[in-house]
Amino acid sequence: MRRDYALAGLSEQDLAGDPYAQFARWFDDAVRAGLPEPNAVVLATAAPDGQPSGRTVLLKAYDARGFVVFTNHRSRKGREVEANPRASLVFPWFPVERQVVVVGAVEHVAREETEAYFRTRPRGSQLGAWASEQSAVVASRAVLEERYAELERRFPEGEPVPVPPHWGGLRVVPATVEFWQGRSSRLHDRLRYRRDAGAWVVERLAP
Repeated sequence: MRRDYALAGLSEQDLAGDPYAQFARWFDDAVRAGLPEPNAVVLATAAPDGQPSGRTVLLKAYDARGFVVFTNHRSRKGREVEANPRASLVFPWFPVERQVVVVGAVEHVAREETEAYFRTRPRGSQLGAWASEQSAVVASRAVLEERYAELERRFPEGEPVPVPPHWGGLRVVPATVEFWQGRSSRLHDRLRYRRDAGAWVVERLAP
């Protein structure tokens, strides 16, 4: 199971002046290429003892402040970033032979931003945020469905669903952002932006 990568290369001259602008370029490319769920990203966190965990989530915003996902703060990832506020994001855009890897600190998104995003979610997803005790052991699917049905009665159609107090956004504030372009013979291009004294420095990494 092996393929050679030959779609494109990546040189220092190709890069935007900062990683956010470069990410926007590549994200737009992924969307235009028709990739399924181009905002799907693997979020990796670790417990204080170093035990790692990873899962796929959806990127919901990005700007010069960082990359934002939303979650139940009582979930495994929520508890881990509370105790160890560092994380990595990996965007696996393999059909276009690209990856983006973000590493940095994690901070909570302001409550008003969380509330604004929550209001854009489908009603079913809003109820689901209340129904699921994310990462907790659940006795059966039926228990989850019963909780959901109870919430449908509690918040009938037409009534606003409030944001759960334990639910909100996490922003990964990057210290490094690596742009990986697959190349032939496994001599991939890896260009990394690294924050240094308030400025972004670009480094080429060996494949």
